[in-house]
Amino acid sequence: MYKRLSAVMFPILLVALIGTAVWGYQEHQDKNSVLIKAENQYQRAFHDLSYYMDKLHTELGNTLAVNSSSADFFQKNLINVWRLTAQAQSEINQLPLSLLPFHKTEEFLANMANFAYQTSVRDLARKPLTQDESKTLHDLYKYSKEINHDLRDVQSKVLSKHLRWMDVETALANENNKLDNTIIDGFRLVNQKVSEYPEINWGPAGESLHQSRNFQALSGNGMTPEQIKQKAANFLGLNDTSGLRLTENGQGTEYHSFTVSCVLPDSGREVQMDYSQKGGHLVWYSAPREVKERVLDVRGARDAAQDFLETHGYSNLAPISYEEYQNVASLTFAPVQNDVIIYPAQLTVQVAMDDGEVLGLQTTDYVYENRERNIPAPKLSAEEARKGLNPGFSVKNHSLALIRNDANEETLCHRFEGKINGGDYRIFINADNGMEEKIEPIRIGEHK
Repeated sequence: MYKRLSAVMFPILLVALIGTAVWGYQEHQDKNSVLIKAENQYQRAFHDLSYYMDKLHTELGNTLAVNSSSADFFQKNLINVWRLTAQAQSEINQLPLSLLPFHKTEEFLANMANFAYQTSVRDLARKPLTQDESKTLHDLYKYSKEINHDLRDVQSKVLSKHLRWMDVETALANENNKLDNTIIDGFRLVNQKVSEYPEINWGPAGESLHQSRNFQALSGNGMTPEQIKQKAANFLGLNDTSGLRLTENGQGTEYHSFTVSCVLPDSGREVQMDYSQKGGHLVWYSAPREVKERVLDVRGARDAAQDFLETHGYSNLAPISYEEYQNVASLTFAPVQNDVIIYPAQLTVQVAMDDGEVLGLQTTDYVYENRERNIPAPKLSAEEARKGLNPGFSVKNHSLALIRNDANEETLCHRFEGKINGGDYRIFINADNGMEEKIEPIRIGEHK
């Protein structure tokens, strides 16, 4: 009996064993294939990074070699600097450096990209580089040479020692790992050197990048926790504050704020709100839920949002954009001053498309930017500004709008909405010189 059983089971077990071995081998091959692809990707990104940094240094040298009075050529070089810096940043983002301190170098490249872009988009014939900006370019040329040299040194060691980037991930995850850390040490050295560079004057471009918004710059007096609770209760329409939970954030810093949370008595849903300690300004409100069906149309969602805003003291606002995702409408509004839409002071409302309930409110820009402005009259009339439009652009609506241009400057524009090539667009024409400042597509529903 046992002989017969073993005669039957042995071939089955043998087949199973062979199948397991084949499956294991295939899994091992697939794993190796994935690892090889990842390693190739890392190697390509690293060598491309070295290439772009080398080109960047060269382009900075070309820029310095050009006479600053040659505005067009100078501008082209600065655009190339911006493009190469952006490509170098892209390659850094593809390397496994999330656990490695490389932030100073990334910040340096971000500053360089912003400086080059903001400088290149202005009229260099009318506003040539200042002495400070010229000095900044010389500093960037010098420092990019040092970074490039250090990266080339790492690259040489990677090639000569046949180092693998997959080992970098392992070494970063395990500090006790005895693998060759040449790559890690090389990037740490680059980052350390960048952190020791003297302060660079990035000019207005750098200031716009690093404009720090902190709650201490807001209007109003400091609020106590009980005052914040009362404001939250009033916003939610509650009779008392007993059900509200309050958390204090960043006490003693310029980001001092309060988070208020509670469970809504009518629906049992969790609600969270953030208030600034100074002035007690609401900067964020969230009461999310799943919205299973779409009952309202775009106009219904917009009306629900406007009713909510007016009820809570946000008046004289105009809708400027509309998006929809999973039956939730996201509508952006901006205040209107003397018939001019103030884009920098916008806020966003999220509306459930089943019953019009407001599920979220984001007011950061509104809190910081909503103020009375001295807006000069436009130098160009609407008809004069229309001459700067494409002849094929069919205008449907017109209004005046204050926006931030590429140089982060508030600019008065004629805002034209219309259609061209089968698509709806919003075009902003500078109200002083007739130049196109901004073009954006209009999503379905925005103009309804």
